[in-house]
Amino acid sequence: MLRLSSKRTQALYPTNILYQSRYWAQVKKTSGLETVAYNIVFSNKWSDVLVLIQRNTNNDLYACIPQGPEFSPRIDEYGPFLEEFSESLVDIFGHGIAFIRFDLPWMSPYAEEMRENGLSAFPEARLQELRMNMGTRNWKLKKAPMDMSVASSLIVNIDGSEQMILSRMKPKTRYNIGLARRKGITVQRTSMERLPAFYDLYRQTAARNGFFIHEPSHFAAMFLAQAHCRKHSEIFLLLAHHGVDLLAGAIVAVSGRVAYYLYGASADMKRNLMAPYLLHWEGMLYAREQGCTAYDMGGVSPGLDSSHPFHGLYRFKTGFGGRIELRCGSWDYPVDPGKYKANQRRTKGR
Repeated sequence: MLRLSSKRTQALYPTNILYQSRYWAQVKKTSGLETVAYNIVFSNKWSDVLVLIQRNTNNDLYACIPQGPEFSPRIDEYGPFLEEFSESLVDIFGHGIAFIRFDLPWMSPYAEEMRENGLSAFPEARLQELRMNMGTRNWKLKKAPMDMSVASSLIVNIDGSEQMILSRMKPKTRYNIGLARRKGITVQRTSMERLPAFYDLYRQTAARNGFFIHEPSHFAAMFLAQAHCRKHSEIFLLLAHHGVDLLAGAIVAVSGRVAYYLYGASADMKRNLMAPYLLHWEGMLYAREQGCTAYDMGGVSPGLDSSHPFHGLYRFKTGFGGRIELRCGSWDYPVDPGKYKANQRRTKGR
């Protein structure tokens, strides 16, 4: 049986999952979202969870659990656990929310099979839903139309000496790190006072690659929140220069023993100088100094698939070594079926 009890977000337990930390709760609070936290008791085990209350484009309320719950049941209990957890939240919130969205950090049930057979794609949503709902009472769980963060992330092991970390990288990546140094690239670790420079670079990158762009306030909130959580998390900005030219930037956050590469940007010019390679290497070294043993580089395609939109990221990031974590991704539990279907139609229409 699962039980939830309310707690303050500032009382969330220390965690390696940034998006379940008290720091991330403060980021979202600074951004204007409602944040709540709960202790979880399940099968005589204790954990806790951060929940965000948001509104969709139709002004419907929904509950969002970013990369949580951290506690992972057995694979064959995934669905029943999520159902029981969802119904417990409904008991708390009532039926005023349209749906609950989980961005699960748990290992995908298909991970072992995909690795053994060299598969580069998850099964279609319909098949995933059949498996996830096995053992549930109501068969309500739906694969979300898109993943909130990423279902496949590249994790680099930064434990050990510099030579050990470099030895786990591909030769071309090691070469490019050295090339950037020889060509005079320098990397500066700084904070929010240089956000305007990073944002200019970020807009260039968005225009070049056609991705969604956040407002400057989104990035400011991440740095402002740190003042409330200095003992538990850190966020820093890395900028790579060649002389007076700013060539690359990255925002990296630390939670527990894991560093997260959150946002990156690069200039259109001097791309032959390989600034992003040295930028990440310096980020790894600094994270290691802070006691981190892992550097989460974020989204990649599940395998070497040239048709996947993250194929380019796969080629760049896997050069740093590490492993690809194949996660469950985002799942929905509809509370109001009518409002949920309307939300799905709007999402597909965008």
